[in-house]
Amino acid sequence: MKLNIKYIIGVAAVATLGMVSCTDEIKFGNSFLEKAPGGTVTADEVFSNPEYTRNFLASIYATQYYNLPTNSTNAAPQCQNYWKGMPDALGDDFHIFFNNTTVFSKYYGGSLTSAIDGNKNGNIYPYTNEFIWENVRHCWILIERINEVPDMSDAEKARIVDEARCLMAYTYFIAFRWYGGLPIIRQSFTGAESSYDLPRRSVESTVNFMLELLDTAIANKALPWAYTGSEAQSETGHWTLAGAMALKCKVLAFAASPLFNDSQPYYQGKYTLAADTCAWYGGSKPELWTKLKTACDDFFTQMRSQGHYQLIKPAGNTQEDYRYAYRIGYIMENSTEILHSVRRSRNASGNDYGWFNLGFGTEVDGSKTNDRYSYCPTQEYIEMFPWADGSPFDWEKAEKEGRLDNMFIQGDTVKGKQQLQNIRYTRDPRLYETAVVNGARQAVNWGDGRASGNNWETWVGGTNAKQNPKTNSGIYATGYRMLKYLVGSVMNRKFPQWNAIMLSDIYLTYAEAIVQTGGSFTEAIDYVDAVRARVGLKGLVECNPDKDLTSNKENLLAEIMRERACDLAFQNERYFDLIRYKRADLLERPLHGLRIYRLVKSGNTWVRSEDQWYNKSFNKGLAEDDPNFYEPSHFDFERFQITTGSRTWWSGGFDPKWYLQPFPITEVNKNYGLVQNAGW
Repeated sequence: MKLNIKYIIGVAAVATLGMVSCTDEIKFGNSFLEKAPGGTVTADEVFSNPEYTRNFLASIYATQYYNLPTNSTNAAPQCQNYWKGMPDALGDDFHIFFNNTTVFSKYYGGSLTSAIDGNKNGNIYPYTNEFIWENVRHCWILIERINEVPDMSDAEKARIVDEARCLMAYTYFIAFRWYGGLPIIRQSFTGAESSYDLPRRSVESTVNFMLELLDTAIANKALPWAYTGSEAQSETGHWTLAGAMALKCKVLAFAASPLFNDSQPYYQGKYTLAADTCAWYGGSKPELWTKLKTACDDFFTQMRSQGHYQLIKPAGNTQEDYRYAYRIGYIMENSTEILHSVRRSRNASGNDYGWFNLGFGTEVDGSKTNDRYSYCPTQEYIEMFPWADGSPFDWEKAEKEGRLDNMFIQGDTVKGKQQLQNIRYTRDPRLYETAVVNGARQAVNWGDGRASGNNWETWVGGTNAKQNPKTNSGIYATGYRMLKYLVGSVMNRKFPQWNAIMLSDIYLTYAEAIVQTGGSFTEAIDYVDAVRARVGLKGLVECNPDKDLTSNKENLLAEIMRERACDLAFQNERYFDLIRYKRADLLERPLHGLRIYRLVKSGNTWVRSEDQWYNKSFNKGLAEDDPNFYEPSHFDFERFQITTGSRTWWSGGFDPKWYLQPFPITEVNKNYGLVQNAGW
């Protein structure tokens, strides 16, 4: 049976596309309909006017994958729906405690099936409700009809066509990581054709199709390398040559990894697949790693030639300088570390940035928030971040040396001063941008990264965490709170964006490619060290003398993956790093939180207290000899296993079917060649 195209790419009128552009608010929905008699807009009308055509392109940008859920909706694209949950909560770095999300109920609980509901939603990335096929069709419409547009230069037409190619490749890449091989669409279709032959294609064919789109855009050189100067404000967010070359690296990195590129398929020994090549290359192909290395070589050669993109250099050598360098690297629209970013709005109003509104709120302590954003960092993740000098954090060693009290900050108790003085942040600066940790200061200056004000109290009973760590619930359920892309109250009314590709990602991908192709480990380490240096960390080899990193491949790859986790939080990377390397051992490992107990001196002994300090003791007229006068600096610590949302993988093992997602059974049963993934 041939595929009825209506089921996969639809025949929606062009007029229904687009709500918000990547850079400007546009009128392309109901407002746009007013421009045409009779209440409809045809493709002929869209391509008869340059502005309509640009708006059409903007409507495709508006439905790119965006990793930060911002609102409640059953509509596509589902990436914006906070009831679904984020992929980041499936790895070992974060755990979500909101039980009404798909992640909590269907993934942690193990109840996911190939069924979908009446809104076409099922898994975390619904095959028929993410604008996958609508975007592909719209891109082809642009490519096929751009030459009809009057009063538009050939250069702009060529640029728009290559932007459409990048948009299509990006759409395919996001879906590829979830599903493996996909149907390949090579034209727009009208919906009037009698039949269509669009079966699911192999991993190799799908990868080659993405590379074909990107290689064409790269070779054409119609895209600018970067948007700079006056163009940057209006055009940043559009695909560039740098973005296209970086996306090619990411496609090849996933393709070359063991999930698809191994001596046997990932489901070997438990399941079978009607067409193995849909989820497997058919064997191990080392040349894929070579292709990745070549793509990275090409990117960095072009970057050295064209300039603009670079890792942010800290203004000084303080912890604040390093933290600020990391922050502006990912949060500022004009950052030279961002290779491609996606926006949900160009409006600076906090009300348009749901990730901030519900994830932090307008109070300096983030108290106006919601459990829907309880993506809590795990203890395993926190321990990935090294000490401030770059040496590994080792719990047992720190406990033996008596350093646990200072595992986040260290300060001086000064007579007459209630708060600790001369605060030193003792860990990797990226930690403080990623998670709320005990003792760190709440108010962070937008302009220089310096922190001041109240201390975060994440101990059991503390002002901020309250009883969350004890009950294993709420936004401090693990004893930590997520902070990435929130920054703090300074983010209120700033422009929202999410970065699809970061320069540090490509640095670390290049290091990985060098190692996997048998290149110089020293050269690979240099690329990792460049990422570490911008946040003040010493080199990998110096900090890990016992790991033999210049010759031990397994150890060096482990360090690269750890660096990726620390640098790319909420970049949709850690979970997929575990997936592409088939790390069932880490996915089925129970995760933990940290219960901190404040200790108060009672006579000659220390006793636990679950009282707040700042709200009850600071500036409350206490005498200096009162045991509650000074800011707490001595604690007990208990690492505990997460029980709320205990993942089925932790008790029953990681079933290999989870490496890829199920296609909707309703689509499979249409018999147009959509082969179901193994185990579903």
